[in-house]
Amino acid sequence: MNKYEKVKRYFENGLWSIERVANSVVKGWITVDEFREITGADYDI
Repeated sequence: MNKYEKVKRYFENGLWSIERVANSVVKGWITVDEFREITGADYDI
């Protein structure tokens, strides 16, 4: 499982907050576009 799939699964199962998903963008695990796909929100954090 790649990092995108892991982040998506954790968020969808309520294990990670949107802030934690945003932190994954900062760490380079996912892109801004992937953040939008996972959360449905624009990355502006």
